Amino acid sequence: MSPLRWQMIALCFVANIINFLDRSNLAIAVPKIEAELHLSSFEIGLGLSAFFWTYALMQVPVGWMIDRFGVRRCLAGSVLWWSVFTAASAFITGLPSLLAARLMLGVGEAGALPGFAKVVFNWFPRRERGFASSIFDSGSRVGSALALPLVAWLVAVVGWRQSFIWTGLLGFVWVAVWLVLYRDPKDHARVTPAQVALLEQEQGGGAKGPSSAVSLGFLLRQRTIWGMMIGFFCLNFAIYFFITWFPTFLIKARHFTLEDVRLYGLFPALFAIPFGWIGGAVSDALLRRGWSATRARKTCLVGGMLVSCVIAFAPLVASSFTALVLMGISYAALAFTAANIWTLPGEVAPSASNVALIGALQNGAANLAGIGISTFTGAMLTLTHGSFVLPLGIAGLLCIVGALSYLFLMGPVERIAVPEAAAPST
Repeated sequence: MSPLRWQMIALCFVANIINFLDRSNLAIAVPKIEAELHLSSFEIGLGLSAFFWTYALMQVPVGWMIDRFGVRRCLAGSVLWWSVFTAASAFITGLPSLLAARLMLGVGEAGALPGFAKVVFNWFPRRERGFASSIFDSGSRVGSALALPLVAWLVAVVGWRQSFIWTGLLGFVWVAVWLVLYRDPKDHARVTPAQVALLEQEQGGGAKGPSSAVSLGFLLRQRTIWGMMIGFFCLNFAIYFFITWFPTFLIKARHFTLEDVRLYGLFPALFAIPFGWIGGAVSDALLRRGWSATRARKTCLVGGMLVSCVIAFAPLVASSFTALVLMGISYAALAFTAANIWTLPGEVAPSASNVALIGALQNGAANLAGIGISTFTGAMLTLTHGSFVLPLGIAGLLCIVGALSYLFLMGPVERIAVPEAAAPST
């Protein structure tokens, strides 16, 4: 197998760092923006959630585009688009322009994770997809971790407006490197025909299936797809608290200063990074030991979701240190789970032409949770004068619901069978 596959996944890892850095910078600048633009917590919640409206809505069309037109062009376009609108956030003057910038950011970032999942499918054998997925997925934690000190420093030194411009410029650099380096294996001059044949055999998984994409309607009739969508929704309801309201939780509920946030707010994300890698490596190791894909992937999915429910206790404990530890444990368990979530599109897709679309379906449903946690938390803070008990309690409860969805609703982790009547004509 070509060692170039690690270069390709490294490019995805870096893109995901930029992805989460750009979507997290608003959350860190919230106190400054609230004060300058005179926005309420509810209005800020709307601003934070607006990203997810278009991000979720655009998942299916962008996933289809990636499968149809290729990951090289589509990922370049996605990163370029979101970088432009990250920089444009420097010019917001109130709620309408804040909503517009975040809506357009969501359109661009919709292609990121389905695109990364397609790269893993294109370049990696099945026994390595868990670890490969954990690498690109860990970019979200690295981006979140870097956002706290980096954006907080930029806000302090050059102001919140300039911080958006500087973080937006990173994407332009990445696009140039991506277009120079990335090709699919069959188009890469350094990949031999034998290596391409081996990868294509892995993509087939040894199972008989259609040679071209099945319909969206067929996929939406599959219980496995719904189990994946509901499970990922539940995970994201918890994980997006860290992307949106976590800095505000530390400042308002735990009375951290901005300097404290820079120093201690890194802990959950830093703790989560290695556990994401461990989650992918463990399920791959179980596969190599002879476990079925169903046992290997579901053991990690269900176990990680159950542990992550400790997020519910973070606002209840008296000690800020204990609250931070609980947040770290929850985030680590969510990362452990997420690495395995991104192996599922390649495992269950009835055709290689459906991988990005299935990834987009589960990611679209999952990011409806971003709307929920962002808006709901803002509304609850307004109604309860700053209490995080109910939002984090519901997040913990949904972690348990997600575990049950993966265990009982999602079917076996195997290629979805396509009846002859549903198969596309050739």
